[in-house]
Amino acid sequence: MVKIKSSKDISKIVKGDKIKVDGKEYEVDTHYVLIDHGNSKEMAIELFDSKTDKDYQFRYFNDRIEESLEFYELKEIMYERIETKKVEW
Repeated sequence: MVKIKSSKDISKIVKGDKIKVDGKEYEVDTHYVLIDHGNSKEMAIELFDSKTDKDYQFRYFNDRIEESLEFYELKEIMYERIETKKVEW
């Protein structure tokens, strides 16, 4: 499970916010509902690294954030999951 240190509710994260993943800082591009499952929503936060021009994504379920938070890097046309230990925002 990922250790989360938050300064505000995850639902309040918006474009321009900074998120640190294992000590490396990324900038939020967008935050949206990926899939609406009725009683829960699968959410996505699109991130980018301005130094490397690479794109990343967080995915999570709004009703169980800590258990479901996953981090991905965009490789070619597919997102590849990256193991993560600590996330801060």
